[in-house]
Amino acid sequence: MIELQNVSKIYNQGDITEMCLFDNFSLTIPDGQFLSVVGSNGSGKTSLLNIICGSIPIEKGKVIIGGKDITKVPEYKRYRTIGRVYQNPAMGTCPSFTILENMSLADNKNKRFGLTSGVNKKRIDYYRSELASLGLGLEDKLDVKVGSLSGGQRQAMALLMSTLTPLEFLILDEHTAALDPKTAEIIMELTDKIVKEKKLTAVMVTHNLRYAVDYGDRIIMMHKGQVVLDKENGEKERTQVKDLLTIFNEISIECGN
Repeated sequence: MIELQNVSKIYNQGDITEMCLFDNFSLTIPDGQFLSVVGSNGSGKTSLLNIICGSIPIEKGKVIIGGKDITKVPEYKRYRTIGRVYQNPAMGTCPSFTILENMSLADNKNKRFGLTSGVNKKRIDYYRSELASLGLGLEDKLDVKVGSLSGGQRQAMALLMSTLTPLEFLILDEHTAALDPKTAEIIMELTDKIVKEKKLTAVMVTHNLRYAVDYGDRIIMMHKGQVVLDKENGEKERTQVKDLLTIFNEISIECGN
């Protein structure tokens, strides 16, 4: 379970541009839930992810994951149980390494590094089977450098690599935004499959309202650091894109846009 308790986040504190984004903000994401987060630019979507992952500090409140208060735990330690896929496919892979080397690197997450070879040849068949599950033919390209792959192939690899070792939480930071529509559909289908098969708790920020409606079992809309819509289970299933657009338009009018 992920819990944010009475979180306050202030940007540029003490400066003329000071902005309080979150003020006593609370949110609970139960184990096994696939949560989609939508909202306009500046609504707090990415800040929410960064607070969960420890990428930015908070002024007040608590971040609790799995029942443990991790508010003071540094970002790199949080990634022992959290996988994150970014908008830019290049951020989740090493372009100068081969597919095999990338898979080995991800497989060694949280392990001690010594002077032995970074590639465990006994795991190659396992890597092939995992890559084959993507349906992109990457299992036959182990010696190909990742930098030569398409954006969609790299994002699929980033998704797979982020969940290769046992983890509990998956953070998806607009991970289809940089892809063409056809490739984005493939990545979303893979995402849904991986989340369900590995029984992960997932938080996905997306600007694609259809993906937010079609995938996952809960959807929230944010505005100025607050949740203005929260639908799950049956209510979420009945939510349509036009419903979200209506709220977006109302907010736009309210803001004078």
